[in-house]
Amino acid sequence: MLKSIQTTLIFTANLFLILSILILSSCQSDHPKSKEQKPKVSRDLEEIKKEGVLRVSTTYSSTSYFLYRGEPMGFEYELLERFAEYLGVELEINIAQDIDSLIYNLNYSDIDLVAHGLTITSERKKRAAFTDYLYYTNQVLVQRQPDDWRTMKWSTLQRHLIHDAIELIGDTVSVRKNSAYLHRLKNLSREIGGTIFIDTLEGNFSTDEIIEMVVDKKIKYTVADKNIASINKAYYPILNIKVPISFSQRIAWAVSSNSNNLLKAANDWLKEAKNEVDYFVIYNKYFKNSRSIRKRVKSDFFSLNKNQISKYDKLIKKHAAKINWDWRLLASLIYQESRFKPKAASWAKAKGLMQIMPATAKELGVTDRTDPEQSIRGGTEYLKILWNRFDEIQDSLQRIKFTMASYNCGINHVIDAQKLAEKHGNEKFTWDDNVDKMLLNLSYPKYFNDPVVKYGYVKGAEPYTYVEQIFERYEHYKKFIN
Repeated sequence: MLKSIQTTLIFTANLFLILSILILSSCQSDHPKSKEQKPKVSRDLEEIKKEGVLRVSTTYSSTSYFLYRGEPMGFEYELLERFAEYLGVELEINIAQDIDSLIYNLNYSDIDLVAHGLTITSERKKRAAFTDYLYYTNQVLVQRQPDDWRTMKWSTLQRHLIHDAIELIGDTVSVRKNSAYLHRLKNLSREIGGTIFIDTLEGNFSTDEIIEMVVDKKIKYTVADKNIASINKAYYPILNIKVPISFSQRIAWAVSSNSNNLLKAANDWLKEAKNEVDYFVIYNKYFKNSRSIRKRVKSDFFSLNKNQISKYDKLIKKHAAKINWDWRLLASLIYQESRFKPKAASWAKAKGLMQIMPATAKELGVTDRTDPEQSIRGGTEYLKILWNRFDEIQDSLQRIKFTMASYNCGINHVIDAQKLAEKHGNEKFTWDDNVDKMLLNLSYPKYFNDPVVKYGYVKGAEPYTYVEQIFERYEHYKKFIN
């Protein structure tokens, strides 16, 4: 009898332990880190202005932030640039691994603002403070029409499609977990008095990717904001997006719940921005102009689709390896030179992807400067020549900046700037805040008439900006491209 009681107690204890583990597991956050972690002490506007940097979290999407023809773009991105300028600070973009991480990053990491077209929901308002709305949208059902839909009779086509949300009873719709779409489907199921089965997808799937799964017949239905669905329909005409799932909803940015002054500044700026034509030009550019949308999403340069910067990536990688540069850095330089246009020509008679001058082309054996292979080969050979001229510079990053500036304005002007730097007590082998400033000064008589200067005036702002913009773009490329 005693043995039986002991066995029962052991079984009960084990059962209790298992149940406790299950309960604890069910309470864990979907995010790798527990929700029990204490939220950070948020920076407000004063601290942001003091540091001079606004840190923003977003994810890649065909509207928020993406790379197109080598240039960062996006509705949120363009507005953020203007908001940062309004605040008088620099903009720092931080890419979240998935949409689920956005508000988590706001509360638990070094982020000031989330900008990714979030729908304002009651659940999200418990975790963050939302700005005034950026725009209204509503959610729609995304479904695929039959393969031969163009040749079908209208009546036959209609029989293949859902026409009202109530027809989803007993059917399955796939949406991302923790999304506003998931919450809407649950509410819809209660409203129509029938069960809609919900297939929850991982948080690292973007809405664009899930819509492509409908196109590829991997899933039957999904839900998306109407403006995002419209962009995808412009690319995939086989989609049908006519069935509304929700009433109008507000799309906004989010800040930490205790960043009151930042929230006020964002709302003040939004109020001003919405009174300007520029705001609506940007909105139409990304959401309304179907011709522009089709051109954009069908482009070979659209990195979200093909993870590429340009159609010359293969050539760039090949020749970047010969000079031991990150190919994305070389791509940024080429974009700066020609916007990836092989027939680009300058007022100074430079031509081609890398804008090689006639005399330089002759020295390098480049017979056709408009030929991408010859241009990139010749341009990188010239970069190598310039690189070797700065062998006294030990820091490779600084050496690259000297090389780039020389590529832009000529090595002799850069050497003059080095001499000026040394004369004025600056580091002649350091570009940042040393030689770059002296190059800027070579625009003024006081400096270009100095006895140490041999090659006179140069518009120093051009090489200075050239180097700065190439590296700024390179930072974007590193975020977009593996």
